[in-house]
Amino acid sequence: MNKHSGTLYHRWTRVAMRVVMAFAVAFFVFLPCGLVYAGANGGAAGDRVIPRGIYIGPVDVGGMTADQAKTAVGAFLEDAGGVRLSLKDDEGEAQGVTPRAMGLSWKNPEIVQEAFNYGKRGNAVRRYKELKDLEHHMKHLDLEVTLDEKLVREWLEENAERYEQKAVNYELHRQNGAFVITNGNRGSELDKEESLKRIMSKVSEDWDFGPADIELAIVVQEPMGSKEELESVKDILGTYTTSYRSSGGARSANVENGCRLINDTTVYPGQEFSVLSAITPFTEGNGYQLAASYQNGQVVDSLGGGICQVSTTLYNAVLLAELAVKERHNHSMIVTYVSPSADAAIAESTNKDFKFVNDLDTPIYIEGITDSDKRITFNIYGKETRDPGHKVSFESETLEKIMPEGDVINANASLPAGEVQIQSAHIGYRAQLWKIVTENGVQVSRDVINSSNYKMVPRIATVGTATTDPAAENALNQAISSGSIDLVQQIASAIRAGAVSSPQPQPETQEGSVEPAPQPETEAAPVAEGAPAEE
Repeated sequence: MNKHSGTLYHRWTRVAMRVVMAFAVAFFVFLPCGLVYAGANGGAAGDRVIPRGIYIGPVDVGGMTADQAKTAVGAFLEDAGGVRLSLKDDEGEAQGVTPRAMGLSWKNPEIVQEAFNYGKRGNAVRRYKELKDLEHHMKHLDLEVTLDEKLVREWLEENAERYEQKAVNYELHRQNGAFVITNGNRGSELDKEESLKRIMSKVSEDWDFGPADIELAIVVQEPMGSKEELESVKDILGTYTTSYRSSGGARSANVENGCRLINDTTVYPGQEFSVLSAITPFTEGNGYQLAASYQNGQVVDSLGGGICQVSTTLYNAVLLAELAVKERHNHSMIVTYVSPSADAAIAESTNKDFKFVNDLDTPIYIEGITDSDKRITFNIYGKETRDPGHKVSFESETLEKIMPEGDVINANASLPAGEVQIQSAHIGYRAQLWKIVTENGVQVSRDVINSSNYKMVPRIATVGTATTDPAAENALNQAISSGSIDLVQQIASAIRAGAVSSPQPQPETQEGSVEPAPQPETEAAPVAEGAPAEE
């Protein structure tokens, strides 16, 4: 064999060996795949079931068809839906609820198809490797579940009350002229949104499908104050008294009731006090009676009439204590128990309120007192930090007086002829209130703290005109058209006495005429400066 022939021989030998190696690789790679696949899954039957060694969550679905796997997982979830979830508060007390009651559902049923396709897709090498791995390591696919958020929220709403407790602040009470301190208690409230997140997260992400504890989100509310804080409240910062001696029984009862509802109140630094919130509702059940009050420039009877004397008295005590007034309204018409601009009206119907804030660094205590002489007093206690030489006073200044002019007469066909109801005239005012501050007897400031406008209201008569007597009707009409309440009263008196025999009775007593009868009880005596009624 020559050199050239030897070289060619070796070259062909190497080619032949490569071909043989290629066939060998093909034989040892692909043939075992077919053998292993057939051995693990029963040949063609293995193509119709999920490979052995595959789990969906804790459920072994190996050897099952896709439908069988769905049924198996569904049955497992049905059992898991009946286990107890213990929803615990911050003290460890628990309420039991089942996942089923909260709408447990399977979130990823498509995972069954993934299990079925395992070892059946991709090239031969990938299929062989996936199936071979199952011989040594089980394949766990995630079983994802969730709850019905609406049902969880409903449960939290329905059960929130058992987790809620109102905080009770430390409080002061005055007994037999001395202060007594009562301890506070912390409160709690269910944070429904955070609790919803915790329940949903536990079941969706961290649940082993068995009984579980879930801590609800409870917001703790610490009580305001302390024994040490309240022990500092010893000094009277402001005190004010008004009289309701001229008031009738119903109005007096309303003043005393309003005072009682405000009395014994502790107000902490930064807290706002609302008179309207403290004394409403104006109902008989809350201790109120019908009495005169102001409404749209009229004096009318209403439940709680007279209550503004309570807010006015407190207003002046607050001014002397130099607390921050946040809301104050004057009356629509002038009152007589304080000077102009020193009043504070309240009205539930129009949401008029008197509010102040305790802007001190220490608590205050409100004491309300009424006595047998029909005087109402408010004392505001606190810790006095003002210099002993610091003094405050208040001065009312009337800027304008508007005197009533003329009379107003209103005919009322629903009242019998001869009945006259009279509302007294009210002088109108423009006024302002000055605050004067002195230090050791020397004035250091003089400031206007409010301005007030009070309506002028003329004398108003409501005249009954219901009658079948033409003479009485004619006499009344002529008297009403005259615009004179005095003439109306004379005619009304004559009608009540049965003495109207002509359309124009003489206003003065003459021989043979009848003296005017006494005025009816519904008629009020004139009051030049206004009646003690409020809005």
